[in-house]
Amino acid sequence: MTDWIRCLEPSGCPDELGALQLAWLGDAVWELYQRRRFCQQPAKSKDLHLSVVSLVKAEAQALALENLDNILTDLERKLVKQGRNRVGRGSRKVNIAIYGKATGFETLIGWLFLKNPNRLAQLLDRLQEIDSKNLKN
Repeated sequence: MTDWIRCLEPSGCPDELGALQLAWLGDAVWELYQRRRFCQQPAKSKDLHLSVVSLVKAEAQALALENLDNILTDLERKLVKQGRNRVGRGSRKVNIAIYGKATGFETLIGWLFLKNPNRLAQLLDRLQEIDSKNLKN
């Protein structure tokens, strides 16, 4: 499911962007990844939309980050922390801690998308494995 990411060449200078710009980009990459997962399934647009929304909301992103925590490098943890610490007030709908984790996750995704698409694909594949195991249980 991540072949399209693996085919990408590193591009851009993520180190020149701030954590919130990387998070903004990471949010878009994460949503595109989820949309690509669901677009091959026969379903109504509304149902596809609801499925994707359930996976791109802050709670789901925070859970994804928790599932990856044990395999992140020190640099990746640093990027997550930078994103988490830039949250500010966050959203009124979501607990600030969850919102911070989600922003950290998005920051990591954005940075890897620009700097190391292959590593991004590895992490996304890992999340897919975890998701598949959870569906079987």
